[in-house]
Amino acid sequence: MNQHYRDTRKIDPSKGSHFGDGNINDNDRIEIGPTVLAYDEWEEAGLALPNLEQMREFRWRRLTQHVVERDYGGLLMFDPLNIRYATDSTNMQLWNTHNPFRAVLLCADGYMVIWDYKNSPFLSKFNPLVREQRSGADLFYFDRGDKIDVAADVFAGQVRDLIAEHGGGNRRIAADKIMLHGLRALEAQGFEVHPGEECTEKSRAVKGPDEILAMRASCHACEMAVAEMEVFARTQIPGGGISEDDVWAVMHAENIKRGGEWIETRLLSSGPRTNPWFQECGPRICQNNEILAFDTDLIGAYGICCDISRTWWIGDEKPRPDMIETMKHSVEHIQTNMEMLKPGVSINELVENCHPLDAKYWDQKYGCLMHGVGLCDEWPLVAYPGKHVEGAFDYVLEPGMTLCVEVLAGEVGGDFSVKLEDQVLITEDGYENLTKYPFDAALMGE
Repeated sequence: MNQHYRDTRKIDPSKGSHFGDGNINDNDRIEIGPTVLAYDEWEEAGLALPNLEQMREFRWRRLTQHVVERDYGGLLMFDPLNIRYATDSTNMQLWNTHNPFRAVLLCADGYMVIWDYKNSPFLSKFNPLVREQRSGADLFYFDRGDKIDVAADVFAGQVRDLIAEHGGGNRRIAADKIMLHGLRALEAQGFEVHPGEECTEKSRAVKGPDEILAMRASCHACEMAVAEMEVFARTQIPGGGISEDDVWAVMHAENIKRGGEWIETRLLSSGPRTNPWFQECGPRICQNNEILAFDTDLIGAYGICCDISRTWWIGDEKPRPDMIETMKHSVEHIQTNMEMLKPGVSINELVENCHPLDAKYWDQKYGCLMHGVGLCDEWPLVAYPGKHVEGAFDYVLEPGMTLCVEVLAGEVGGDFSVKLEDQVLITEDGYENLTKYPFDAALMGE
């Protein structure tokens, strides 16, 4: 026998039966979660872990409260991230975004039912807040062909019975991203269907104590992945033959190694491909003495998004003076805007009082000054003056909200851009910058 038990056992005896977040210490759990590498790095960093049971209950209570406050009999969710928020369970998340086979109904009394893939109801049974597992919410053509209406009628009938029992018979319900046949079937059952995104986005906007701990952990894991990508870029690009895809692949791999889930975009580019911004990474061979810029858009540990951006100078020469000027202006832009953040400040005030972006960067400015962040990019959006729509965001910041503050600075016709973004928590009396990753020293003129 060549394989020893010490090499195959699943439990780390030094950690006890459970990790600090409540996950079972056997590395064989059903629910997606952090890896041993992530746990070890968090322990070394002195990070406190979330209590996942408490986090799930906080989200469930908060979402139920929002349903009741709006006088809905229930909230019907198809969006995979809303389902994750409500149940903390996942199932082929990216496939589910364009083949919506999952649904969750949260009734006004807190009773929660999930419709899942027919062979995988067990995926949410770790969470006792999910009271029933069913199947049959797949109301898309690929799966149902010309009989979607029949399946939709069956599904709507189940919703009717559940609302009668657990929603007080209230036919006012909300639904997010529902397929057309599903909407028509619910209306045929006498339901008054309201847009559900307003309810879910407002619920998700304020994070509880354990969600904040989970976000800290996710951000740390993301920054460890970014650090590995930076080492690769700085050591390998100068030697030649390294593509943008090669660099980006490092962060993907490092995210997965830590129990991260996916990356929403491919926003890494090099040299002249950084201007205009939003060219996604490709086979271009990165050159020595060039700018490399990226936006993580990373769904990491616990399904929490870490959305940060950095721009690096890769090479043995010094960057040009105009690059240093652009970098310094970009840092000033996000840091000045960050200083406005505190509870009670309105989104309108953030727009009106934002740091003035230099006119030469205005035409190619980023799509927003700030945006909410949680399980992904979330409500609210803080637009630049001239793009802000009056009455669309008449709200104030609250403790527990998390925002990304960002900038894109590049001149029309230029050969580079600078992209920066930090992730920030609104505290009781101000803000805390959750992003610890340094700015590039060479581009800062140091």
